[in-house]
Amino acid sequence: MQVQIAYQFDSEQDAYRFLNSLRHWPVAEVDARFYRGADSVKVSYEYVAGGFDATSSELDDLAARHNGREIN
Repeated sequence: MQVQIAYQFDSEQDAYRFLNSLRHWPVAEVDARFYRGADSVKVSYEYVAGGFDATSSELDDLAARHNGREIN
């Protein structure tokens, strides 16, 4: 199952730093790109069934470290 999460950041610079952090992110394979402007990012990844998947929680934590929060 494909999971998509969007994040809003305080600035374009924060969003860009978040994107750069995901380039070599050890938690999961993700696809990330700017979304609705340069201060938001949409992340997509494949959910692995059969157990607990902490990817979403890890993404939330990483976004928070870059002044970001999940949006609808």
